[in-house]
Amino acid sequence: MASKRQIFVGGVAVGGGAPVAVQTMTKTETANLEATMKQIETVADAGADLVRVAVPREKDADALRTIVERSPIPVIADIHFNHTLALKAIDAGAHCIRLNPGNIGGRDKVAEVAERAIAASVPMRIGVNSGSLPKHLHELEREAPVEALVAAAVEFVELMEGLDFTDFKVSIKSTNVPNTIAANRMLADRVPYPIHLGITEAGTKWSGALKSSVGLGTLLADGIGDTIRISLSTFHAEEEVKVAWEILKALQLRERGPVLIACPTCGRLQFDMDTVVAEIEQRLEAYTEPIEVAVLGCAVNGIGEASHADFGITGAKDEGLIFAHGKPLRKIPQAELVDALFDEIDKSLGRDGRVEVDAGEAAAGAEWLRRIEEENAGDLTPEKLAAMEKAAAASGEDITAPGSDEPYLKPVKAKRVELGEEASPTAGRRFTRA
Repeated sequence: MASKRQIFVGGVAVGGGAPVAVQTMTKTETANLEATMKQIETVADAGADLVRVAVPREKDADALRTIVERSPIPVIADIHFNHTLALKAIDAGAHCIRLNPGNIGGRDKVAEVAERAIAASVPMRIGVNSGSLPKHLHELEREAPVEALVAAAVEFVELMEGLDFTDFKVSIKSTNVPNTIAANRMLADRVPYPIHLGITEAGTKWSGALKSSVGLGTLLADGIGDTIRISLSTFHAEEEVKVAWEILKALQLRERGPVLIACPTCGRLQFDMDTVVAEIEQRLEAYTEPIEVAVLGCAVNGIGEASHADFGITGAKDEGLIFAHGKPLRKIPQAELVDALFDEIDKSLGRDGRVEVDAGEAAAGAEWLRRIEEENAGDLTPEKLAAMEKAAAASGEDITAPGSDEPYLKPVKAKRVELGEEASPTAGRRFTRA
């Protein structure tokens, strides 16, 4: 169901079987060149293929020419309401124009932008947002929101085709995940153009990443979507890029950097796994190779559940085992596990992925693992855990707090959250923190 048409945003192919492109949007005031360029470079390093910048004022359009010249990735100008800004963005060399034909001022103004775009060979992204549907569709939106979204998108497609402009991608975005999924499925059946995916105003890094993963992941798994943007309420635009890549990697649509596998931990855990995982995840950020690394927390899982991983560790008490491609390499004290793991990874990368195995150390590691599994064979099995949960449920202790009639889940008063520059930088924006 991939789109038949293909467009090019700068040198990035979108649609027609090209890899799904990762897009983000700067959080800075576009006219602030220093801050905007710093953020563009940051998101490019994180893996963004395309970057969009807001152009709400004349000085933002004026800054575009410099931004386009200096940007390491293609730049998309985001235009609303004022079609003259779209014209100026095209003249400034923007690689693509994001336009909502419904709020740009009518057919004549859309036609003027289309004519300029054709002359400059600049593609557009046209589309609708659930919060800004044309007035004549408001009644339909109340009765059938999905149909209203698709109707608006198809109307815009027909408008552009009537203007002999077909160099565009289409988007339907909503804050409602099921509506977004249903609308894009319907749209994919009706138009051949590339489709840009996103859950608009998805939320914070936590909730927004989950909503986006569910919505976009579902569509991408169906073969729908040619470029994606994760919309998160954070001033760190690179976080959007990271989430996008994790979605694509999870679906095996694209590869970029390592994949970390880690068991969820449970009552069988016998070593400080959360610290180990955190350190491994942080250190893996420096690698661009698509290696798969597994961290398993107990002997019950052993190597078996991650035998497909390139490298991994499984631990018990104060020791752990490093393994590669399902085979033991060597037993290591926990304090040395992470360093030893990365030593093996680095040596392998220096040998084009080959792993050297010391037969003696591998045999000793396998024997250690066998002994640990034997020692823990009767401890905290799934059957025992189920019995413990049943007993706890019967006692009611999971319903109320110990020594109290108050339920666990009750309103909690908390002091105001205050974010500093490191967590949420304001540099390059039109406000400061008092």
